[in-house]
Amino acid sequence: MSDLDNKTKRRLPPKKLPPENVFSKAWLVWLAGAMLLIALLMWRTEDQKGPARINMQQVIELIDSGKVTEGTIQYDPSIGPTGATITGKVPVDAGLPLGATSFVTEGRVTDETAQALQRSKIFKEVRSETVMKSLLINVLPIMLLIGLVYFLFVRQLRSTGRSALNFGKSRAKMLTRDRDRLTFADVAGCDEAKEEVSEVVEFLRDPKKFQKMGGRIPKGMLMVGPPGTGKTLLAKAVAGEADVPFFSISGSDFVEMFVGVGASRVRDMFEQGRKNAPCLIFIDEIDAVGRQRGAGLGGGNDEREQTLNSLLVEMDGFDTTEGVIIIAATNRPDVLDSALLRPGRFDRQIYVDLPDIIGREQILRVHARKISLAESVDLGVIARGTPGLSGAELANLLNESALLAARRNKKKVEMEDVDDARDKVLWGRERRRVMDDNEKKSLAWHEAGHAVVQAVLDDGTMPVHKATIIPRGQSLGSVTYLPTKDILSSSRQKLLDRIAVAMAGRIGEKLVTHDISNGASSDIKMASATARAMVCDYGMSDLGPIALGDNQDTVFLGRDITRSKHISEDTARQIDEAISSLIKSQYLRAEKIIGEHLAALEKVASALLEHETIEGRHVLEILKFGEIKSPIVVVRQSNREPPVIGKPVVKAAPESMGSGPAAAPTPA
Repeated sequence: MSDLDNKTKRRLPPKKLPPENVFSKAWLVWLAGAMLLIALLMWRTEDQKGPARINMQQVIELIDSGKVTEGTIQYDPSIGPTGATITGKVPVDAGLPLGATSFVTEGRVTDETAQALQRSKIFKEVRSETVMKSLLINVLPIMLLIGLVYFLFVRQLRSTGRSALNFGKSRAKMLTRDRDRLTFADVAGCDEAKEEVSEVVEFLRDPKKFQKMGGRIPKGMLMVGPPGTGKTLLAKAVAGEADVPFFSISGSDFVEMFVGVGASRVRDMFEQGRKNAPCLIFIDEIDAVGRQRGAGLGGGNDEREQTLNSLLVEMDGFDTTEGVIIIAATNRPDVLDSALLRPGRFDRQIYVDLPDIIGREQILRVHARKISLAESVDLGVIARGTPGLSGAELANLLNESALLAARRNKKKVEMEDVDDARDKVLWGRERRRVMDDNEKKSLAWHEAGHAVVQAVLDDGTMPVHKATIIPRGQSLGSVTYLPTKDILSSSRQKLLDRIAVAMAGRIGEKLVTHDISNGASSDIKMASATARAMVCDYGMSDLGPIALGDNQDTVFLGRDITRSKHISEDTARQIDEAISSLIKSQYLRAEKIIGEHLAALEKVASALLEHETIEGRHVLEILKFGEIKSPIVVVRQSNREPPVIGKPVVKAAPESMGSGPAAAPTPA
């Protein structure tokens, strides 16, 4: 068996526990020592100020006068052959200096003194102090004081010096399998990316399987994708599946204020990897250190380029060795240096895309394990109604629904909670605004125009889900759709229908108010952007299949800073005419559809004025039967009236946290 196999089967060493907070514990010890020092000094001070120092003759006089109440004698050979220390207590009127009530004397005990002590029968003999005890009493306070000074000054200076020398050390953290372990079962919605990454894990477990075919494992893999698609989560799953050391570091950890620190940290990181080979090193947000060299108007950053050069050499240079595999993640692959992306460094780019409808359902099932869902919650319907959402956004959606259900004092999350949370995540929270009858009527006809035209033009792929005149986010009202499948591409007719639906809001508003307002500004922007893309990018006009759009490369990447205009003035005029023609034709088309279904438009608007929110099935019932057949869930709005000038404003009770539309999404 080779050494590589032995290293491969070696278990991940236990993670070194973080050092305890030595500073806080030592501080408590020294604080206790300081308090003991103060107590000793105070005791010695009291001991020195309290007793009056007298001679042996005065002791005999006090004994003979009978004023000594109690006393002790302690023989001390260090004073002399018969040396002793005599202490005693006397009344205040005994005549001692400053009215002292105790005395102490040291000296040789004469025969006269000994006889006086025997006559009194008050003094008791105590053992003399040992050398150790006297040493502690006299030396311990000084030692505590020196130790306190050492801790406060010398130790802090030394730690500062050590931290200054650690600037060039790598900040990569070694992860263990026992703590917060994730596996491929916890990652959903990116099956292709899991399959490519799992090849590395399989190679580390059984390298002979690939070596027999003459293949070698990629030195580096770059995971690319939009934010929130699970790139870092996938790397954590690799750490949980692989039976090798796993180091994790962020791209910004290499950057420091001191020159040369980033390159030193790169070298130290690979040195740690070689010592633990075979191992995996995960670099998150590598664009912080791997940005294209020489980019920008002001030239390159020398420190960042030195760090990148060191990374390039360590990954594939003269002195590289096998066994260190790099996995990096970024959502900006366009700004990375081309030398970093070549085979031999990052041999493979794994694109982690936004999940499709099946992937979204799988992601929801993974995150729903920790949430108490009611039986009525259909994760398939939720996945169908959340196109374009990433895994992180889907996790946030379920979390918001759980919080909303808790505020409504429910035991389980119901479908209406998930639906309200979806509206909140996608379009913002409801905002109750005071609108007069004219504004509300204009808004109802505006949204009715969108709903009717969309219901007429829909072929079953984008049915109307809900129409409401309750303000949410930046809009006063909205018409939402629930697609039956993921729309990967759009035909010319679909794009024209989208423009017609956008124009229908202004048409419906104009029918009732005989005027136009700025309420259709967002619709006009969306229709204009769609029409411009059809003409300039998609080649869906009489100008032909020609790319006429502007180059959107930013100048800060150092690409095409000075760029000449690539279209003539005549072509620009034709583009404007083609865009205007598309929008005008769809405006007339939407106007014709509304004219043919004017009665349905009026009933939809009346239903919105009465109930504020209706579902897509109600719009279809009006178009098919001329009236609403199924019941409507009433959304109650708090009564808010504008304050009257000149009268005091009475504050109303706060609205309930759980107020909002309770209509559950119904598959069309």
